[in-house]
Amino acid sequence: MKKRMRGRNVVFSLVFLVFGFILAFSYSQASKERASAPKLTDRQYTKENDLRRQMIEQQTRNRELQEELFKKQEKVREMEKDLSKEEQTFFNLAEDAEKYRMFLGKVKVEGQGVEVSLEDAAYKAAEGNVNPYIVHEHHVFNVVNELYIAGAAAVAINGQRLNHNSYIVCNGPVITVDGNPFPAPFRITAIGDPEILTSALTLKGGVRDQIVNENIVFTLEKKKQITLEPILGESS
Repeated sequence: MKKRMRGRNVVFSLVFLVFGFILAFSYSQASKERASAPKLTDRQYTKENDLRRQMIEQQTRNRELQEELFKKQEKVREMEKDLSKEEQTFFNLAEDAEKYRMFLGKVKVEGQGVEVSLEDAAYKAAEGNVNPYIVHEHHVFNVVNELYIAGAAAVAINGQRLNHNSYIVCNGPVITVDGNPFPAPFRITAIGDPEILTSALTLKGGVRDQIVNENIVFTLEKKKQITLEPILGESS
């Protein structure tokens, strides 16, 4: 038992001896490194402080510039929104102007649409009065008005383009459109959505039924392509 205790004491003594040697060696090395490390002079210390201060100032300035950039970007976005609104306004104005030119007959118009033909009915001599069997101006008026109400962009009668102050006058067997006489049959062409225009004209109890009930031959045809030339001469 005493031998075991003595052996342990020897082991512990060796461990502590080695540990002490390591501590002493580490301390010695650290002292040498501290002793060998170059010491900063006052000038170097001042320069280092100046550089650190400049770096802090630069970082601060960078933050200020970044904030300023964000503000300018926000202004640019607001200006872009305003320009977008103005662009839409100008587009709407240009679109309206084009519609007015079309309505005034100032520009050539092409597109799909419909063609309505109004013809005099067969005259019954026994009745003695031909008036109920011929096309009158109110028949043409009714068709033209219904076409405009249904959204027609442009309308013409026998090729004569109508505008905002056009006039139609019945003069016996002919109808005068803006001073130009046209005999029957009267072909009324309109540019617009063929389906909508057709539905408007053929509505039960509508324009077609009224005209047919007055002994007028009513013919309706959808057209894939209609061309209406601008009105020549002075028209206001």
